[in-house]
Amino acid sequence: MSVALGLGSCNPGENKIWIDEYPSFPSSYVTPRNIEVFLPPGYDASRSYDVLYIHDGQNVFNPLTAFGGEAWELDKAMNELSEKGLIRPTLVVAIWNTPLRMQEYMPGKPKEKVMAAARKHDWEGEILSDKYLKFMVEELKPFIDKTYSTNTSRKNTFVMGSSMGGLISFYALAEYPEVFGGAACISTHWPALDGVFLHYLAENFPAPGNHKIYFDYGTATLDSLYEPYQLRVDSMMAAAGFSREKNWVSKKFEGASHSEQAWKERVHIPLEFLLTTQS
Repeated sequence: MSVALGLGSCNPGENKIWIDEYPSFPSSYVTPRNIEVFLPPGYDASRSYDVLYIHDGQNVFNPLTAFGGEAWELDKAMNELSEKGLIRPTLVVAIWNTPLRMQEYMPGKPKEKVMAAARKHDWEGEILSDKYLKFMVEELKPFIDKTYSTNTSRKNTFVMGSSMGGLISFYALAEYPEVFGGAACISTHWPALDGVFLHYLAENFPAPGNHKIYFDYGTATLDSLYEPYQLRVDSMMAAAGFSREKNWVSKKFEGASHSEQAWKERVHIPLEFLLTTQS
């Protein structure tokens, strides 16, 4: 189903925002969920577009579906940046979460350490992140590339998320470095299961020359826990050969909280970093 400004066609006008909706998108790996696809104004099937996949999709465009009634309004941010010539015209694929969000977004490796930490914290159910990533790479991406006119290569495919969505975004980049060329990890919830994911992180960075990575965090509410972890990650990034401000960005936002409102206010920064028109 297609909808205009939230509710669209594959031939959007020059001045309108169009979002295609796919309710209960099926999967052999995970629970069906809603998918929304933002088409840049003037979408033209005769040209090819980059693609940004983003988690927690119900929070991305529409305040009526967003947590707490506050959406990122990513469609408006994309349009403003594109009109200024700061980013390339890009499709955004918003993947809604499900009640199994924590299991799907918690990276599953190193498996032994993750499972031990999960038992310690009385987590129930299977860690589903590897199946979630297979859904993205083997089912959703092929559908998007078949349905829309996309640049299918690694350098034109990106992933983004906040909080646990930040964790799964980096995990996607590390597990599928041949698929994703960059990741934006916003207010990344590094403390999940006592920070066990950092054990995986230390040995699984993608090649610096082919990938771009963005991190940020605030200093208020839940984000107040993140700085020690992010500083450790930054040290790992440098040791892995990433160049700060070139193919890696890490930012601290004083006073910023762990909220959709805070992410809405700064989402233009990772968008410009990943999708810049500069060579």
